[in-house]
Amino acid sequence: MGFDPRFFFTFGNMLKEYYDRLPPILKNKFVLVTLALLIWVAFFDSNNWIKQARLQSEIDDLKEQKEYYLKEIEKDSIALFDLTNNTETQEKFAREKYLMKKENEDIIVIIKDDE
Repeated sequence: MGFDPRFFFTFGNMLKEYYDRLPPILKNKFVLVTLALLIWVAFFDSNNWIKQARLQSEIDDLKEQKEYYLKEIEKDSIALFDLTNNTETQEKFAREKYLMKKENEDIIVIIKDDE
């Protein structure tokens, strides 16, 4: 039940057989170092490729939101300009939003149920 030195001999032979089966290009130390570096950068580095792809996707989403909000700002600016300079638009806005009315006028509000 002691230490068997043949274990290392057998294990060493198994590793040599696997090593001999490798193509010659994978035995080159420069190729091995390059592969190790690429694997490290792709998966283990703090700025790995997966994280970079996720961040790029988030940047694209934020650019779309920016375009949407710029269009909304432009639309609201036009509406604001129209509200401040056009009395008909002001009256329409007051009637729709604040349910204002003229004298001798009745307002009937119809509320639709969602059911």
